Amino acid sequence: MQFQQLQYFVAVAETRHFTRAAELVHVAQPSLSQQIKALERELGADLFLRARGNITLTDAGEALLPLARRILADADTARHEVQELAQLRSGRIRLGATPSLCTGLLPDVLHAFHDRYPGVRLLIEEGGSHDLVRELARGALDLALVVLPLPTPSPALTTVELLREDLVVVSSPDAPRPGRGRRTVRVADLEGERLVMFRHGYDLRELTVAACRAEGFEPDFAVEGGEMDAVLGFVRAGLGVAVVPRMVAARSGQGLRVTPLARPGLDRTIALAHRSDVAPPRAARELQRMLLER
Repeated sequence: MQFQQLQYFVAVAETRHFTRAAELVHVAQPSLSQQIKALERELGADLFLRARGNITLTDAGEALLPLARRILADADTARHEVQELAQLRSGRIRLGATPSLCTGLLPDVLHAFHDRYPGVRLLIEEGGSHDLVRELARGALDLALVVLPLPTPSPALTTVELLREDLVVVSSPDAPRPGRGRRTVRVADLEGERLVMFRHGYDLRELTVAACRAEGFEPDFAVEGGEMDAVLGFVRAGLGVAVVPRMVAARSGQGLRVTPLARPGLDRTIALAHRSDVAPPRAARELQRMLLER
């Protein structure tokens, strides 16, 4: 009994027509008929009652049909599983993330993932949540780390909350401590401070500006328009202070003073997002699992 013969048998059983079945499995009708006859000889029983314009299953055919379908389904499952295992040896992941997450969260996780799956290529795209959502929607990314709530909620995306992260104030150790030297500062204490501000499109920019306005003042920018590394460099140089995620501050090494924000402080919610209508590739799902279990 050959796997191909079972495919032909199921096609005839479902269409009840040899010619249409041959078209369905992309084979010439005489070849299909020959293979069905060979299968019947192998089994020692007729599978179809053949009458002009009327093809029906015999008792033997009725008995074989669910078994044949199960065999074909198991073969598809086996093929799928092997292909997915192959993806973990040589696949790729297109991952989007905000720049602060590329600096703070991702390095350790990606290092662990690369050690486990060295053959998988990691393609990283940095951007704000708005840009990453757009790239996910058009299929240019497999996964994205975004800040919730999304700028434009989309039912086409599935999001899973990953973590909540506190924001802190960073400043140069050579500059006066913000908040008049207190160990913690309030958002209101940033009034009168010169801020080093991210470029438009950064979630951190929008969050910081909104928090200042909620306290009744407009933030004063010493310099604006930078990416994360540039902002931290400007702060080290004493140009002003910045509000950044705690993980970024912790990984930024010497040259920065870190001051927590007094309660209730500021935080942000990080989530993993992917398209709802398309399952991420196996390699991307494995990275997702490692991020959720980190």
